[in-house]
Amino acid sequence: MQVLKTPESAFSSITEFPYKPRYVNVTDTVSGEIAMAYYQCGPEDGHTILLLHGEPSWGYLYRTMIPILADAGFNVLAPDLIGFGRSDKPTRREDYTYARHLIWLKDWFNQTVEGKVTLFCQDWGGLLGLRLVADMPDRFAGVMASNTFLPTGEHKPSEAFLNWRRFSQDVPVFPVSGVIKGGTVSTLSQETLDAYDAPFPSEEYKEGARQFPLLVPATPDDPQTQANRDAWERLKQFNTPFMTAFSDSDPVTAGGDKLMRSLIPGCRGVQHTTVVKGGHFVQEDKGPELADLLITFINATGQA
Repeated sequence: MQVLKTPESAFSSITEFPYKPRYVNVTDTVSGEIAMAYYQCGPEDGHTILLLHGEPSWGYLYRTMIPILADAGFNVLAPDLIGFGRSDKPTRREDYTYARHLIWLKDWFNQTVEGKVTLFCQDWGGLLGLRLVADMPDRFAGVMASNTFLPTGEHKPSEAFLNWRRFSQDVPVFPVSGVIKGGTVSTLSQETLDAYDAPFPSEEYKEGARQFPLLVPATPDDPQTQANRDAWERLKQFNTPFMTAFSDSDPVTAGGDKLMRSLIPGCRGVQHTTVVKGGHFVQEDKGPELADLLITFINATGQA
């Protein structure tokens, strides 16, 4: 598998994200390995919090949450998914599949994460992270889900998602920072927008970002539809604390929190919330608030 590596110089002007990348080699599922980057902060012997980003962001999305969680004594891990951030970027669109993303993430998880963890997931961080929870429920002490879902293709996607998918394929230059900007309520500085563009020096680095919208199961015959149905059956048995914290201004995932609360037994007895004045990339709009909610959730349910 051929990959591109974003030069470290591309990240040199970023001042809001001081975390040194660490790397783990994961299988490329063909005949070799590729490098997956991640960031660690806080005491390594503390209870682990896993922060999973989605499309088309990277670990930088969690920059306002990481220090709050670390200062509270947690071991914080935030990986860059393959194709994003500092992780390797396969050069062909067909190299990116839902199944491969799961293999890559699970390989990284098994090599890097010890003991039980609390997961925070958003966007594709949920499409992948909730599959991990379904496959390895004993490894998770709790889950906090925001603006995400686990689709099975049985229901027609929202018009907002269909518009986004169409745009992602038709736009001549994929505007990474523009996508982030369009999915937030707050005004982002030019420095922040530049940081989101940094991993992608040219269009050839964006094959993973281009492909992700097409990998969401949107029809009953999608390759991952049955696997997601099976995952839901296991999540219906997941009796570990599970909290939803969806924002009030995300048309793409609206309603996903109600479905989770109705089907996942771990949601019972948990204080769920709606994050006010938060867009799809709620970590940008309300990062410190989310971090405080996550700490309260962990402490109230005895996860640490």
